[in-house]
Amino acid sequence: MKKHLPLLLIAASASLWGCIAVFVRGLAQIGFSPMEIVAIRVAIAAILLALIGGLKYRDELSIRLRDGWLFIGTGIFSIVFFNWCYFTALNRMDVSLAVILLYTSPIFVSIISFLVFKERFTKTKLLAVAGTFFGCVLVAGFRGDSGAAPTGILIGLGAGLGYALYSIFGKAALRKYKPFTITFYTFLTAALFLVPLTGLWEKADVLLSGNSLLYGAGLGIIPTVLAYFMYTKGLEKTDSSTAAIIATVEPIVATMLGVFLYGEGIGVLQIIGSALILISVSASNLNLGEIRPNKKSLQSM
Repeated sequence: MKKHLPLLLIAASASLWGCIAVFVRGLAQIGFSPMEIVAIRVAIAAILLALIGGLKYRDELSIRLRDGWLFIGTGIFSIVFFNWCYFTALNRMDVSLAVILLYTSPIFVSIISFLVFKERFTKTKLLAVAGTFFGCVLVAGFRGDSGAAPTGILIGLGAGLGYALYSIFGKAALRKYKPFTITFYTFLTAALFLVPLTGLWEKADVLLSGNSLLYGAGLGIIPTVLAYFMYTKGLEKTDSSTAAIIATVEPIVATMLGVFLYGEGIGVLQIIGSALILISVSASNLNLGEIRPNKKSLQSM
C-alpha cells in the first residue's frame, strides 16, 4: 500500500480537479471574468497556505532568492497561464471537450521530461500516452454541439501546455524543496502577479457575499490547496510523465460531472474511453521496452 501511495495521491488530486467546473461556472455566472476567477483561486490558496505554513511548516518557508525562477515557472507560466486557458475553455465549450484539450498535457510532459530531465521513456509509456489521448478523445465524444471555435481549441491546447509545465517545474523544485514549500510559493507568486493585474479588490463586496463566497472558498480549498499539495507530494516519488498520465482520471470525473449536473449526455464511446484511460494508467507503471537518451539525468537546471 505504501508503495502505491504516491500514485493514489496523484489520482485523488486529479479527481478533485475534475470538480473544478462547479466553482468556475458558478463564479462566471455571478459575473467574474476568467482571469478574475484565477486571481480568486490563487489569492485564497496563498492566504490559506500562509496560515498553514505559519502553524505547521515554519521550517519549510525559507527559500533562496536565486531559486525564484522555479516558482515563477510553477506560479506564472503554469498556474496563471493554465488556469486562464482552462477556465476560458470551460465557459466556451462542454466540460468534456475542455478536459480533452487539457489532457494533451501528458504528451507535452513526456517529451519535455525526456529532453530536459532525461527521464526513462519506455515503449509501454509511449503506448500509454497514446492510449490516454485516444481515451480522452472518446470520453469527450466530439459532439457537434460543443460550440468549440478554432480560437477555443487553441485556448484549450494552451491549458494542456500550461498544465504540463507544473509537472516540469515542480519536479525541478523538488530537488531542492519540500512539497509544501513548492505549493505555497507557487500560489503566492501567482497571487502577487494576478491580484494587482486584475484589481480584484474592486469587487470585494461581491466576492464576500452569498454564493460568491461559497464558490470562491470552495475553489481555493478543494481543487486547489488540497489537490495541489497531494499532487506535489505524489510527484515527489513519481516521474513527471507517469504522474501526468495517472492524473488523467480527471476527465472521467469531469465527464460524469457534465452528465449529472449540466446534462452533457454520455454514450458508449465515453464509457469505452474511460476504460481505455484506466488501462493506460495501469500500463504506464510497467517498465518494458525502455528507451533512454545517452546522457545521465541532470542534477540541476
